[in-house]
Amino acid sequence: MKLVATPLLLCIALLHPVWVQAADTTPFSFGVIAKPVKASDSETVLREAITESDADNLAFVVASGIKAAEEPCSDSLYRNRKTLLDSAKNGVVVAVSGYDWTRCVNSKNRLIATDRMNRLRDLLFSEDLSLGDSKIPLVRQSTMPQFRSYAENMRWRIGDVMFATINVPANNNNYQYAAGHNTEFEDRQTANSDWLKRLFITAKIGKVDGVVIFCDGNPLLQAEHSSMFSSGKREGFADLRRQILAFADKYHGKILIVHSDYNTRATPSPKGISWRGNIGALRVEPPWRKIHVNPASADLFTLINPITVQAARH
Repeated sequence: MKLVATPLLLCIALLHPVWVQAADTTPFSFGVIAKPVKASDSETVLREAITESDADNLAFVVASGIKAAEEPCSDSLYRNRKTLLDSAKNGVVVAVSGYDWTRCVNSKNRLIATDRMNRLRDLLFSEDLSLGDSKIPLVRQSTMPQFRSYAENMRWRIGDVMFATINVPANNNNYQYAAGHNTEFEDRQTANSDWLKRLFITAKIGKVDGVVIFCDGNPLLQAEHSSMFSSGKREGFADLRRQILAFADKYHGKILIVHSDYNTRATPSPKGISWRGNIGALRVEPPWRKIHVNPASADLFTLINPITVQAARH
């Protein structure tokens, strides 16, 4: 029987030429650096997390944002943090945080969030490789003409696990309650929805065992579980959550959401990852966390607290 490639499959193959791979059961680990919280020690904590993760045997590291909320949104700070991340021995992928852009204002205290996000795209997301010394190849959503602005949405694959970043700020996905001020939200929502759709199609075709999504906000939690939710106002995560749940219902593998949403209550779990069916959620706490991936394990993902590991070594 002759197989005919559909336009959609050809598009996916062109965007991600390595999606067909042999099954790989080799275990590996990756690190996730928590987003900076205190402006006073933001750079110091980030530098120490890089040093500690450099000393570990990691496939890559994801940095959950580059600055604290109270730090300036200046080009010089953005460049300095890029230089710091680029000095890492591991390959480093930045999962943009709401702190990096959504609260930015100019000298007249006017919101300049979109301008700052565009600047971050120019400075941090212009290459097809990660930051750091051990660079890893990335597929960006910006390779698609209709979404050329969304270079911060990236994906890559290691063995039988697909990884992806998606720009979902923790402050209700940056949905603005003032009427007529949600062009940014609506445009990004369209891009994010398409990005997830293509990610899930690629994962299904590639028959991967797991999908890991790095984002700032946690789209899995209902609005009423958030300390920032105001009754009667639109929930910014609802559409993304429905999309993730719909895919999970038909997916044979596991989906892990790694987020930095401090506005939502952390669900206690003895293993650190809260599972509901085949969907898990992990809130990254400072300074950084290590996740081990073992394709031969039923759990697939295991959280390792690097502080405990280091203490045991001493």
